[in-house]
Amino acid sequence: MDNLHRDRLAARFSRRDLLLATAGVATLGAAASTRAAEPAAASAPTAATAAPAGPFTLPALPYADGALDPVISANTLGFHHGKHHRAYVDNLNKAIAGTVFAAMPLEKIIAATYGVADKTAVYNNAAQHWNHSFYWRSLSPQGGGEPPAALRHKIEASFGSVAACQKELLTAATGQFGSGWAWLVQEGDKLAVSHTGNADSPLSKGSKPLLTIDVWEHAYYLDYQNRRADYVNAVLAKLLNWGFAADNLGSA
Repeated sequence: MDNLHRDRLAARFSRRDLLLATAGVATLGAAASTRAAEPAAASAPTAATAAPAGPFTLPALPYADGALDPVISANTLGFHHGKHHRAYVDNLNKAIAGTVFAAMPLEKIIAATYGVADKTAVYNNAAQHWNHSFYWRSLSPQGGGEPPAALRHKIEASFGSVAACQKELLTAATGQFGSGWAWLVQEGDKLAVSHTGNADSPLSKGSKPLLTIDVWEHAYYLDYQNRRADYVNAVLAKLLNWGFAADNLGSA
């Protein structure tokens, strides 16, 4: 690697660190980067069982396995949280053992490994751990309905109506080719909808995530097979946690 390329790479990572610092999501907090056993979150959470030795642990769900039925079944949650998310945590702990990343917060690991070819495994597992921890809180058994007033006003100013925002989220979620995520984000004083592929998130682009919908097939296939639109429509109508998005809303 020549000196010019190294200098550009260093500058790019410095910018990412700044973006992540300013786009941090307060209510996600330590859930995605926990380094100790967590207290119970919400009523009847699904307990996270012991993980392999390492700095990161699988967070408990903020609701019981069957709480999202019939939109998302306990069977799907069991596989999605207990197998897929757990695998990201376990693989991340293995990948960073004995490296400088073992002492870093999760967001710093994501920033430092984004776009680095020989750190792809670390990045993918770290980012998927963050994304999934955020996704669980983007859902609620009491979700759907109308957003809290402050968020609703922002949505109406940015999209015209809550229905128009939901339509954009549906388009982003169903239009994402292959695996990925649909996001409601804050960009300065405006809200926007975006989608990312695989493990990526709006953090790397300087946007502040407010909520997300997982459109990897393991998020819905056991319940909906290939009917991604049916899954997304049901989440939008009945599970989307507007309160979580409102908590994440900044004052910018």
